[in-house]
Amino acid sequence: MSLFIKKPLDHVLAQAADNEKGLKRTLGAANLVALGIGAIIGAGLFVRTAAAAGQAAGPGVTLSFVVAAIGCAFAGLCYAEFASMIPIAGSAYAYSYVTMGEVVAWTIGWALIMEYALGAATVSIAWSEYLNKLLDGAIPYELCHSPFESFTDASGVLHQGLLNAPALIILLVLTLLLIRGTQESALVNTIIVFIKVAIVLAFIAIGWKFINPANYAPYLIPEGTPPVTDAAGKVIADYSGWNKHGWGGVLGGAAIVFFAFIGFDAVSTAAQEAKNPKRDMPIGILGSLVVCTILYILFGHVLTGVANWQDFVDPEKGREASVAYAISAYMPGYHWLATAVTVAILAGFSSVILVMLMGQSRVFFTMSNDGLIPSVFGEVHPRYKTPYKANAILFFFVGAFAAFVPGHVAGDLTSFGTLFAFVLVSLGVWILRVKAPNIERPFRTPVAPVVSLLGALICTAMIIGLDSQTLKVAFGWMAVGLVIYFLYSRKRSKLRQFGDVMPKASDFEQKG
Repeated sequence: MSLFIKKPLDHVLAQAADNEKGLKRTLGAANLVALGIGAIIGAGLFVRTAAAAGQAAGPGVTLSFVVAAIGCAFAGLCYAEFASMIPIAGSAYAYSYVTMGEVVAWTIGWALIMEYALGAATVSIAWSEYLNKLLDGAIPYELCHSPFESFTDASGVLHQGLLNAPALIILLVLTLLLIRGTQESALVNTIIVFIKVAIVLAFIAIGWKFINPANYAPYLIPEGTPPVTDAAGKVIADYSGWNKHGWGGVLGGAAIVFFAFIGFDAVSTAAQEAKNPKRDMPIGILGSLVVCTILYILFGHVLTGVANWQDFVDPEKGREASVAYAISAYMPGYHWLATAVTVAILAGFSSVILVMLMGQSRVFFTMSNDGLIPSVFGEVHPRYKTPYKANAILFFFVGAFAAFVPGHVAGDLTSFGTLFAFVLVSLGVWILRVKAPNIERPFRTPVAPVVSLLGALICTAMIIGLDSQTLKVAFGWMAVGLVIYFLYSRKRSKLRQFGDVMPKASDFEQKG
């Protein structure tokens, strides 16, 4: 039986319409935009901006945001078409199952674990860093860093991490909130979004007065920039690679900050809980993307203008808490803003984790209904109508990464998973336009072949821009996923009980 057996669209739509066994539809357009902003503005803005500037792009991180946003715009248009047409909780996984077949769908579902689960882990690690900053370093280094992290302080004492306890705590709290209900989670998220957007705007407006034009010269990291070492002589930044300086550094920076844009596609995982997905899903996806792109470019410009990009090379000096550092060091008289920013960032990170955990549990929910993963992931709470067991299991999986894996490793892997999903979704729109041209499309991607190809090409280029170690780990992860598929998922696929029959074009036609 073919590896590329496709799921008929009418089966998908029937699954989405099953209100008894499915998820409860409680989200409107405003909720979806807030979910997108809640997931987008977080670690990508407050942590990854400084990381991209210090490791690859310098002040040119604003250009990195532009490159990443262009790739996102093309992919976002494709997501909007799919989400309005296929209102189910599987996001790119469900779209790939309809257009490219089961093995591709499984592959993208496995990659989405890197995007959502590792995304939640990365942001929970950032949450821990900012909490320690707010508490003025009161949490011992050993209890807020992974066993793979260490540093030597000014007195020569070596500190070795054990586990990241604060990250585990915030994951537990938000998991319990998600189990309680989607509407309740969305309300909390909306309140948090209002707070953190207000603080971002305040930093941009006030910080603009403290910009030092000299920090923009040179605008890109020059070729031949020597590596940077810490007090123990360990290299913490190396600019010899093609994607670590000049225009290559802009692309390398785009691959790093691309993690910042994963929120808009997380909106698509909530399609099965939207009141009117045909109208609201495009608004939620594209609306949140536009708002956040504008804020990102302005924020990156101000941050690298207030503080020199070299300040963000050393994690202990400025990269882990870049915004609070820039305010404290270069904006005298605004110490209160540094504290307010840190509090708002903690709240903002919480909303990002919330949406990432929700997105991953919904992907698991759909994959479980298809038989590709154990049925426990698809069980819905009889009262709250949430996939509560998937949320509980996900807590232990994400918690392990958050407690024991360094944040930068998980963050780069998240970027890979996101980009890979974007490539397949972009191509999927074009494929379905050819295979089923007459299907009802409440939202149509403009100039679909061009937009689809450009989205796939730009996202592929940013995958190439990731460092070689990240790519090796990512491809290793994908190889493990294929082993699981052939040993477990392929044998238990519910679709295969119907035989290896590719849906005919008539199966996709609009009725009436």
